[in-house]
Amino acid sequence: MTNKQCTLCDSFSLSGKGLHTGLQLTVTFLPAEQDYGYKIQRVDLPGQPIFDAVAENVVETTRGTVLAKGEARCSTVEHAMAALYALGIDNVLIQVDGPEFPILDGSAELYVDEINRVGIKEQEKEKNYFIIKSKMEVKDEKTGSCITLLPDEEFSITTMIAFNSKVLNTQFATLDKMDLFSTEVAKARTFVFVREIEPLLMAGLIKGGDLDNAIVIYENELPQENLDKLCQLTGAEQHDAKDMGYLQHKPLMWENEPARHKLLDIIGDMALIGRPILGRVIATRPGHTINNKFARMVRKEIKKYDVQAPKYDPNKEPVMDNIRIRELLPHRYPMQLVDKVIDMGTKYIVGVKNVTANEPFFQGHFPTEPVMPGVLQIEALAQCGGLLVLNGVEEPERWSTYFLRIDDVKFRYKVVPGDTLVFKVAFVTPIRHNIATMRGFAFVGETCVMEATFTAQIAKNK
Repeated sequence: MTNKQCTLCDSFSLSGKGLHTGLQLTVTFLPAEQDYGYKIQRVDLPGQPIFDAVAENVVETTRGTVLAKGEARCSTVEHAMAALYALGIDNVLIQVDGPEFPILDGSAELYVDEINRVGIKEQEKEKNYFIIKSKMEVKDEKTGSCITLLPDEEFSITTMIAFNSKVLNTQFATLDKMDLFSTEVAKARTFVFVREIEPLLMAGLIKGGDLDNAIVIYENELPQENLDKLCQLTGAEQHDAKDMGYLQHKPLMWENEPARHKLLDIIGDMALIGRPILGRVIATRPGHTINNKFARMVRKEIKKYDVQAPKYDPNKEPVMDNIRIRELLPHRYPMQLVDKVIDMGTKYIVGVKNVTANEPFFQGHFPTEPVMPGVLQIEALAQCGGLLVLNGVEEPERWSTYFLRIDDVKFRYKVVPGDTLVFKVAFVTPIRHNIATMRGFAFVGETCVMEATFTAQIAKNK
């Protein structure tokens, strides 16, 4: 999968009845610019309002995920969101002509098929992954539900479901790689127990439910006349009340199809975090309510940091050591402020500066309270940017970078002896006419201590 943001190559539409309203609905997916995210537009309402598909806008989780903003409301979004997230789509506008997405066949398969048909377009900007660096967990003591998120190199998920049922008791499902979603998860359909159907109908829900868009589980024997009544209400064929098992028209895709569908739902609800995740999810007895609590918790964690600190492993061999840095930069003691480079791409660089008590500037800044001057932090960012630029030119020793301007500087915390500064610098725009504009952040641990945007000129040495 690409590390660039992605959208659709073209738009597509799907039509069908709504699970809860029974209305005939059409949902249309349109390409969107980078950093747009997921947005939903109710084209049937006055003004055609648009709202963000994010966890904070979830207003109900009874039998699906319901998003709302003001008077605009949309339910049963999770299957579409799972397909978008799993296939790496970051930016899309979703238009719908009613209060919910069509249920289709109760899975995400048709969404996946249409996304693959129109194609996926790679965009210029990098994906903004949220990297899980420590355990995160949310529990519901009443239901026994628990979702745990652990550090991992990729996004993966394992789920366990458990019901007091003779037919469906305990099941597990695992998805280790997202590129297996289309074949291993997308076709898993939503499910419902017969004992739930009448209360749901009485609550005005599942008006569009039938044996073609859901797995129906019959596990507690009912009087034949009661079962006949439910079959009549749902349009199902008559069924022998003594015959336990599954009632849907299409056989199970997998023995653990219900568990796989719960896994699909979790992915759909986690899509509302708004950023792709690198971590492993372990979900026990999940449901839309705890899924949303978890998504909100992760979003709160993300908001603590405008930008996430790069991963720094001091045991890992550097991309650029001190010797290579001095080959590229003209700076020498006491002005060489980058010790090593630990990561670098065509558009970004991650550098490290170990701040020691022996730094010469601490003698006067300040003798009784040593603090690294902010201007030197900016200089260190700029040196990282210079390394990014000069590493890509021939005869780098013949070139230098010079400040033209510095903007949007923020100093958030003091930098003191003993700190290890990790810098991340990236191009804001491509280099044009030997002018480069870059945005940089400095971190101590997980804390962003300063940031700045700066423009530099790349000039040949005389």
